[in-house]
Amino acid sequence: MIQDLIKDRRSVFPPQYIDMAIPKKNLDQILEAANWAPNHKNTEPWRFKVLQGGAKVKLGKFLSEKYQQIAERPQQVKIKKLGTYPVKSAAVIAICMQRDPKESVPEWEEVAAVAMAVQNMWLTCTEMGIGCYWSSPPLIDFMDEFFDLAEGEKCLGFLYMGYYEEELSRGTRKPISEKVVWLE
Repeated sequence: MIQDLIKDRRSVFPPQYIDMAIPKKNLDQILEAANWAPNHKNTEPWRFKVLQGGAKVKLGKFLSEKYQQIAERPQQVKIKKLGTYPVKSAAVIAICMQRDPKESVPEWEEVAAVAMAVQNMWLTCTEMGIGCYWSSPPLIDFMDEFFDLAEGEKCLGFLYMGYYEEELSRGTRKPISEKVVWLE
């Protein structure tokens, strides 16, 4: 049931991943789910760059080096995390948004559409037993130095993905009644 899938969705971080590749057919299915996200005026602003193998190593190196360049006081823990998260992942998907050249909708609507595409991917991963985590560090502002981004395209973060073995706890939420006002 979709409600159970939504409640079971969790952030699963790269240190929790096991060394097991995600088959391309599964990645294709995850990306196809993203492609069916709602979007205003059919701008379909989502763009993805899938990194595997050596590309993940290059991304980790870029992120850790860029962080050391821009941080006032680089922290060793952060340097290591930025370098190893991509490598520990079976795949990393760079989440990008292509701004509609006509600007037919406000930018926030295109960002929201990309977020819905990511939610579709995340739910599909949950159904497949693949863990994932959306990271959007300030370093995404420099991704035009790593990727060949099109004009009007920007990176909104990374979806780190991998299989895991540990049991995940079910999340908790405050009651929805505390967050809703009914008007008649």
